[in-house]
Order: sequence, then structure tokens, then C-alpha cells
Amino acid sequence: MRGPGKWWRGKTTPAKVETYTRASFHVFAVMEFCSVGVTSAVPLGPRLGGGVMLMVGLHAAVCFATVSRAVDWTRGRRPQPVGLLWALAAVTAVISVVALGIVDHGPGGDEADTAAGGVFGVVLVFGPGIIALGVRDRRRAFGIAGGFALGAGAVALAFGAPAQAALVTAVVVLAGGSFIAFTAVFSVWLLNAVYELDEARETRARLAVAEERLRFGRDLHDVMGRNLAVIALKSELAAQLAQRGRPEAVAQMVEVQRLAQESQREVREVVRGYREADLAAELAGAQGVLTAAGIDCTVSGRTPAGLPAGVQSALGWVVREAATNVLRHGDARRCAVQLWEREGRVVLSVENDGVDGASGAGGGGGVSAAAGSGLAGLRERLAKIDGTLEAGPVGRDLFRLTAEIPLPPDTARHASAPRDMSEVTP
Repeated sequence: MRGPGKWWRGKTTPAKVETYTRASFHVFAVMEFCSVGVTSAVPLGPRLGGGVMLMVGLHAAVCFATVSRAVDWTRGRRPQPVGLLWALAAVTAVISVVALGIVDHGPGGDEADTAAGGVFGVVLVFGPGIIALGVRDRRRAFGIAGGFALGAGAVALAFGAPAQAALVTAVVVLAGGSFIAFTAVFSVWLLNAVYELDEARETRARLAVAEERLRFGRDLHDVMGRNLAVIALKSELAAQLAQRGRPEAVAQMVEVQRLAQESQREVREVVRGYREADLAAELAGAQGVLTAAGIDCTVSGRTPAGLPAGVQSALGWVVREAATNVLRHGDARRCAVQLWEREGRVVLSVENDGVDGASGAGGGGGVSAAAGSGLAGLRERLAKIDGTLEAGPVGRDLFRLTAEIPLPPDTARHASAPRDMSEVTP
């Protein structure tokens, strides 16, 4: 059974913000009931106090339901809860009028008047603020708070309160209601902004893939376009010469064969360049992308210079996969990439936080080390050159991916001295 910590760490950042927003406004409803509903029972007596507590409990329950429906509406999951908003407004107005009536015609006494006045003020403060969650326009949200404030002043005058006391009542209700309404408007804005940023991060990852596909298509077009045009032209010429019985047709077909072989070679070079990842470029690209996503990324250790092309290509794929997982999974705030040599082996380590270490989520940010298809593909790629890949949680919320590849004896002996990666990365 998952504990609260695992449940919370398993959420994405937008989901955490949404849960926090819901919980905050649900707490307002609980605070309302505990602060004026429960405490009014003793000063107002068993019957009247019990009735007031039930009314405040009803108001808190309607607030609770309105918060859930309003947040769902904000995220586009449900229609706007117009009925609940009007119900909350009506319940708020009725309870506030009843509270003022208790002040004038109740059992009397300072404690009873204070309890009834507290119900009047708290209900009129929390009611408009919760309603603001279900309103799109900011002006309308603050207008609702102002309307309740004017209504509070008018009702106070109607019950015989002095003009100065009614004005003070209206100002207090306006200040409290506007504050809760501002909190609601700001919370909705923040929640939407976090979701938009998360969607933008996903879009950036998809655009990076699309850009790479376009580059490959462009390179392939540049290589094949001219050669295929020439092959088509020479083939047509050879066909015409053959129809006329001209010996030059053989020479043209030999040229077509040469162009076809050259095109085949060039296509292999394009594909090889596409499949072989340059380690220095991948390190710089990963650092740039993660930094742009708000993740503090550091790259340290020796430079890739001097490493065999096959080793650089394999480690480049490791960096690419790890950076992709950090972006797509988990809730990382920092990522550290290190490259070094030890005992004739080159080691690449990628470590990031924001991962549920107990569940084994990660892969550089959220893919299971055992089940992740990306990690399985990397293991197969490294196994071809006798390399190894280890991935798993480290401590409470850290995840570390480590790739090791043996170096040829000559390379290990003549490798360049380690330098700070800041010399080759932006």
C-alpha cells in the first residue's frame, strides 16, 4: 500500500500544484466550520447554537463541493458549476441575514452577539472568495466581493445599525472577501501557468525530434535529389541510344551504375552520421535543453576528445536518452553529468533529483530501470562494445545512470589529460 510520501512524489509538478490548490480552499471550508460553526454552540445555547452549527456546516459543505467542481472546470474537465455558484451565494446571503437577526433578536449577551457576528463576517468573507474560483473574469470576481460587501452594509442598516457601523461592516467584508477572491484568482492563474509550462516542455521535446527528422530528410534530399535526376536522364539517353543500336548506350549505363553506387555510398554516410551521436555535441545539447527547462545542469570531467568514435557514439546515445527521460519524467531541479576514466574504462554518470527512489522510478527521471525500453536499447548498444549500463535510485529522491565502456589499450594509454568540460560546453 502506497504511503502519503510515495503518493505525493509520484505526482507531476502540475498535479502537485492542482492538489495543493484544492487542499488550500478545502481547508478554508474546514476552518470556517471549526472557527464559527463549532464555537457558536455554547454561547448560543444547545438549540439555537446547534442550528447555527448546522447552517455553517451546510455552507462549508457547499464551499467544499464548489471548490472541487470549480477547479475541474478551470482545467476543462467539467462544465462551469453555475448552479453550485448560485447555491453558494444564496446560502451565504441567508446565513448572514440569520446571523444579524440573532444579534438583534437572539438571547443577547456579549458572547452570543460575538458568536453571531463571527458567523456573519466569516461566511461573507469565505463565500465570495470561493465563488471567485468558478468565475473566469477577474473584474467579475472582485465585483462579487464588492456586491456582498454592499449587501452586508445594506442589511446592517436595515437591522437598525448606525451608518458608521454599517460602513465599517461593509469595508471589513469587502477587505476579507477581496483577499480570498484575489487568492482564488491568483491560484487559478498559477495552476494554468504551470500546466501550460509543462505542455510547453513536452512540445519542446517533440519539436527537437521533429527538427532532427527534418534535418535527416533535408540531408537525404540533398544527397539523392541530384544523383537521381542525373540517373534518370542518363537512363533515358541510354534507352534511346540502345533503340538506335548505338554503342554509346553501354557507356551511359556504366555511368548510371557508377552514379547508383555513389548514391548508395552517400546514403550510407548520411545514415551513419544520423545514427552516430557526437558525444561533445550531445553533452552541450543536453545541458542547453535542461537549462532552458529550468533544471540546473552541470557537466564536468574530461573532454570527449581522444575517445574512439564508437565509444563517443554509444555514450552520446546514453546522454540523449538520459536527458530525454529527465525532461519527460519526474520533477528534477538539478542534473549532474560526469565523464571520467578509471582502470582503462571510460565512465559516464548522469544523476538527477526529483525521483521517487523507493519505487525505482527513474531512468534519468522516471523510467523503470528494468522495464524501460529506452534503457534496454542502450544496454544492447553498449553490450556490442563490451560496455555496461547501471540505472537505479540513490538515496531518497536521486536517480543515477552509469555507463562504462572499456577503452582500447592504445587509447587508454595515450588519452588526453582530463579537462574541465566547461571548456567545450556553453
